[in-house]
Amino acid sequence: MKFTSSDIAEILHGTVDGDAKAMVWQLAKIEEGKPGSLSFLANPKYESFIYETKATAVIVGRDFKPEKDLPENLTLIRVEDPYKSFARLLEYYNHLKSDKKGIEDPVFIAEGAEIGEDVYLGAFCYVGKNAVIGKGVKIYPNTYIGDNVKIGKDTVIYAGCKLYGDTSIGESCVIHSGVVLGADGFGFAPNDADSYNKVPQIGNVVIEDFVEIGANCCIDRATLGSTVIKKGVKLDNLIQIAHNCVIEENTVIASQTGIAGSTKIGKNCMFGGQVGIVGHLNIGDKVMIQAQSGVTKSLKDGEVVMGSPAFDIRAYNRSYVGFRKLPDLIRKINELETELKKLKNQT
Repeated sequence: MKFTSSDIAEILHGTVDGDAKAMVWQLAKIEEGKPGSLSFLANPKYESFIYETKATAVIVGRDFKPEKDLPENLTLIRVEDPYKSFARLLEYYNHLKSDKKGIEDPVFIAEGAEIGEDVYLGAFCYVGKNAVIGKGVKIYPNTYIGDNVKIGKDTVIYAGCKLYGDTSIGESCVIHSGVVLGADGFGFAPNDADSYNKVPQIGNVVIEDFVEIGANCCIDRATLGSTVIKKGVKLDNLIQIAHNCVIEENTVIASQTGIAGSTKIGKNCMFGGQVGIVGHLNIGDKVMIQAQSGVTKSLKDGEVVMGSPAFDIRAYNRSYVGFRKLPDLIRKINELETELKKLKNQT
């Protein structure tokens, strides 16, 4: 897709300083600009690149004043906030690029399934019995939609996802490639033969509106009831959420975190990568858990913890100072023991 600099200025409510008909068809960092590309300058640290960039157009602030000559054919698009404007342009560009509609061939749609208006179904998708797919939903190729699954309007499900039966997804969600929603919870009961009997997992997974789930996450269905991810939650790639967990609104969790069964996570929490949380805990609102922490007990609202087992971050930092001094302390103890032996021998 090609745009003139005046087209870009109109989208961003900006003004053109240069050639209003200059054509751009790709986006680039300012230091990697090429003819036909559009870039932006928001951080003064990168200003030197604008004097040598090969980009056709650059988004700058309205108050930007060049300190030396700019490239001869460079067009400036002046806006109030270059960073926010470029982010808005990325969102607009991504929407245009992914604005697909229609049903490709082959696709299997089972009896009783309801397909809304303006839906995109990529090749080799499977839609089960009585599934309901809302208006404007985009489902990319090789995705499995089980029986009785419900998907709200404007949700995007990328290639290769697996949505087991009875899963419910709200509106305007983004489910990235390889996600599995509704697989069995890890439920087994020991028996008299020193082996395990499987406990049937007959619940489901409920994803509310505006949730984003990163690639290759797994969210298990409940034993009974629902595993629930509430409105606005953002999950990074490679996260495991076990059966009967509940994650409240607007919580953000980084990659490789694992949450064991029946744990309840509060609102507006932030978890770093590789956090592990044992089952049946209650984590309060606005809790922050630092990366690679292991949480073994419930946490109150607003706690900030670190370590394994995790405890208050201020106490952890004080303890870490002591930990780093251990080699010196051990050396000093050894020296004192040597001196003590000498004194004993003298007496």
